[in-house]
Formats: sequence, structure tokens, C-alpha cells
Amino acid sequence: MSKYFSIVFGILLFISCSKNNQDEIEDTDIDTTSGTGGTGGDTTSTPSFSVVNCTDGQADGYACLGYDLFAYLPLSNFESSFGNDIWGWTDPDTKKEYVILGLGDGTAFIEITDPLKPLYLGKLPTATVESVWRDVKVYQNHAFIVSEASGHGVQVFDLTRLRGVTTKQAFQADTRLTGLGSAHNIVINEDTGFAYVVGAKNNNGSPLANGGAIIIDINTPKQPQIVGNYAASQYIHDAQVVRYQGPDTDYNGREILFASSSDGNSYSNLVIADVTDKQNPIRIFQGSYPFPVYAHQNWLTEDHRYVLLGDEIDEQTHGYPTRTMIFDIQDLDAPELHFEFLGETSAIDHNGYVKGNRFYLASYAAGMRVYDLSDIDNKVITEIGFFDTYKNHNNASFVGVWSVYPYFESGILAISDSDNGLFLVKESE
Repeated sequence: MSKYFSIVFGILLFISCSKNNQDEIEDTDIDTTSGTGGTGGDTTSTPSFSVVNCTDGQADGYACLGYDLFAYLPLSNFESSFGNDIWGWTDPDTKKEYVILGLGDGTAFIEITDPLKPLYLGKLPTATVESVWRDVKVYQNHAFIVSEASGHGVQVFDLTRLRGVTTKQAFQADTRLTGLGSAHNIVINEDTGFAYVVGAKNNNGSPLANGGAIIIDINTPKQPQIVGNYAASQYIHDAQVVRYQGPDTDYNGREILFASSSDGNSYSNLVIADVTDKQNPIRIFQGSYPFPVYAHQNWLTEDHRYVLLGDEIDEQTHGYPTRTMIFDIQDLDAPELHFEFLGETSAIDHNGYVKGNRFYLASYAAGMRVYDLSDIDNKVITEIGFFDTYKNHNNASFVGVWSVYPYFESGILAISDSDNGLFLVKESE
């Protein structure tokens, strides 16, 4: 049994379903004592790489299909021993591209405008203690960072401070929301300026909003305010919130939460809720799927017709190949399981994101997998590429790729490997 598997199940065992008092949730204290500075250090490391083409299924010893290796920065570059979440930011003024990499001990910032010369600009240390779990999203040129580290709160970092950085920095947060303690994940609806922190606990370790979603107004990024919560569906592990523009006209224009909710034991559900009214969110649907173990993460197709949901532990428990549940949500009140897609390996699926008709899936030991969704109506999903950063095997183990960020206009895909570090790849020409 892997150490990561043990850690995951350990935390699941103490997830409580009890609802905390509203006054605990509405504590909107903001810590601004950390200031906005950064401590300069060594000149930024500027390693140079050459493109390693994927040829005969290999790129520098990594198994691949249709994706070339541009750069690899090991965890030692960041003076860290564990990598987790990853997101990206493109400077709207300079068009430079930056990777935001979650680490066990903080968050690293890497400029990748020239992906053959990635610049490590420095690290924002964790707010309290180290943790395997850290998550980051971006809104209005600010990064919002949560962690399962006790008492961490929400760090807010102004990304425009990265402009002109030439020496490696020990960054400080611009502000920190301390009205909550730890959290598993943060979701941001960029259309409305609201963040949803899920799997949150107070500073005493008790679940907030049943472990559901704490709703935060971030329209003024450095002054985040807790404005409500969704507590009707118990613990939420991950989610996506959108202004719905799909086939169900009853909800067009509404702010809808799609969430993966599970305790790893008695329930594993897809949850859909209308969160337009932050003081009175309404659950629309909650339902499961065959042989559930742990509903982990979900993402919508761009037409809002389907939800792709991954169960993180079904491969280990039931021996499935990598399995993704495809829900048809043309009626939000009554979604139907359209089909189950089984991948090419037995690896565990983790985080997956849709861009156009492609689904980019972090598949732990099997690396990053890329799937064509263009025939999803006919229950057909086709693997069209991959880059496997973990060389040892493709087994159902908690090793390898944690997440992937596919949204850079340059076409560079940023991959976070929890054991190895940061990989930059791009589709072969």
C-alpha cells in the first residue's frame, strides 16, 4: 500500500458530517500583517533545454504519444520534496505565461514564456505547516491558495508582482483570509467573482458547512469576504462552478455548482446546486453511479451538456482500468449516466480538465492522458495522446502526475508530478 494511499484514507476516516454554527463560517478576518514584499535571493536559475521529440513512443526515456518534451524541473529546483496542484496565469499586459506550482511547503512561480528557458522566480511559503494537499486558482491577476495544513486559511497573492523579477524571491502573501482554517480545494467562477472553498475546517479541525462549500466574494481580490455557504450535501472534495449556458433552459444564466461529494465509505455522489443566491443555495440533484468508492473530481464539457467525473479509488478497489463516469445533464434535475469510459491503463485518475473537444487527465502513474471528446454523444471517447512522466509502471498507485494545466495560449501543457517535479510538453507538430 502506497504512502499516499494511506494518507488519503487517513483523512477520509475523520471527515465529519456535522454542521457547524453559522457564526463560525461568517468569521471573515483578514490577516494583512504579512505585507506585500518579497525577500530577494540568488539570481534566478535559467536552465536551457532543447526540444526532445516524441519518437517511436519515447522522449528522453519517457513514454509518449504525440507530445514532445520542452523542459523538466525536478522538485530539488524548488527545494521541496512533494508536488501537488498546478495552475497558470498569463499576464494581460505582457502576455508572458507563468506556472503556479503547488508544493508540500508552499507555492512556486515559474515564468515559461520561453518554455526552453523556464525561470523559477521564487516561492510563497505555506501559511502554517507543510501539507500534501495545496490548491490554487486565479482571478483578476491574483492567486488564491488553500491547503489542508491546519489553520492555513486562504492566501492571496498579487501575480503582477512577478513582473520584472530577476532574483529568486521568498515571497509573502498580500493578504490572508483567516475566517476558515484548512481546506481541500478552491474553485473560482471567473464570470461572477466568487470563490468556493470546499472541504473546509475551522481552526479547531471541525468541518465548516458540513465540509461543503464556503462562498467568498473576491471581486475585490485583496479584500475577500465570506458571504454564504452550501451545506446540503456533506463533504465536497472538488467542484466546478459556472454561469450555466447549457441545454436545460430552466437554469440558463444561473450560477450552478457541480461537485464531487464523498466520504470514501457510505456515499459518493455527483451534486448539482443553484448557488446564485449566496444566502440560500438550492440543491438541484444528488446521485451516485455503479460501484462507487470515492467521487473525486469533475469537469464540464464546454457546451455544458456532459459532466466527466472521476472516482479516485475504484481502480484500486474494483480493479477497473482508469474509469470516468460521463453524465448527461441536459436536464439538471435528472441527470443520467450516459456511459462509463475505461482508459488504456489501470492507473488511478486524479484531476481532469476540458479544453475544446479534448479532455486532459492527470492519471497518476500513467502520466498525462489526452482524449478526444468529439464523438461523446455516441458514447465514444478516444485516447489521442499522452506523456508519461512516471517511468516505473502504470499501476493503480498514488505516484506520478497530480494535475495538468492545459489553458496556455502557447499550447504548452504544464504537468505537476508529485514525485518528480514540473514538466512542460507540447503537442508534436
